[in-house]
Amino acid sequence: MTYRELYAWGRDALDGCGIAEAETDAWILFTHASGVDRTHFFLCDREPCPMEAERIFRELIRQRQGHVPVQYLTGRQEFMGFSFRVNEHVLIPRLDTETLVLEAEKRIRPMDRVLDLCTGSGCIILSLAKRNKIRAWASDISQAALETARENARALGAKVDLVQSDLFENLHGIYDCIVSNPPYISSGIIPELMPEVREHEPWLALDGGEDGLHFYRRIAGEARRFLAPGGWLIFEIGHDQGMAVAELMETQGYLDIEIKKDLAGLDRVAAGRQEGDKHV
Repeated sequence: MTYRELYAWGRDALDGCGIAEAETDAWILFTHASGVDRTHFFLCDREPCPMEAERIFRELIRQRQGHVPVQYLTGRQEFMGFSFRVNEHVLIPRLDTETLVLEAEKRIRPMDRVLDLCTGSGCIILSLAKRNKIRAWASDISQAALETARENARALGAKVDLVQSDLFENLHGIYDCIVSNPPYISSGIIPELMPEVREHEPWLALDGGEDGLHFYRRIAGEARRFLAPGGWLIFEIGHDQGMAVAELMETQGYLDIEIKKDLAGLDRVAAGRQEGDKHV
């Protein structure tokens, strides 16, 4: 089978089982399996594809037909211009979450102590560490997720202290900024999510309790003891959670609370400041 025939087969196989981005997904898996980029493809598309590459591609297409996310099949996802290792133990980094990184960067200063709760792949804290001169910490309850974050830190050459912890349970010290993309999907909504999410991404990183606000309550309440005077607490939030998260942060005594939108114009980040003046 030629390169062109093999790619067309994969595209049609995905399209036939209702994969929305069949053409794009087939191309990503084709290049991953064959090592052929677009330039090479147009030069050699009528040449026979090596049997091993064909075997790998067919297996990837089979798994994608079962709604395994493309990112888990390739093991990679781009975020903030960096390539991150991903697997079934961590959420796939999403473009929406880049808003959290950008909002944090508006509030941190050189050598600030920054903590990332529920770090997963580490994409938030590692992006901040690579783009800013900070001292970085991160935690996650999942040891498997921390191993993935550790791999990403090594690959990017970023220094971050990683701690297995149920939120603040095993953490110490004071931080100038705490960021988090916690589980925030209401428990009852998870079964309604697309199969790529509900069947393959870790529920531990999705389930935000009955109303989706469980972890915001815990973090907002406990973070006061770990934030420096004037320090910031910054969350990613669901598109319909802005008012609720702002209210609970206000109840906990945070100041200058802001809700920021993502590129799609949806509420995506909630930020609030600890009382007091930040040291210069």
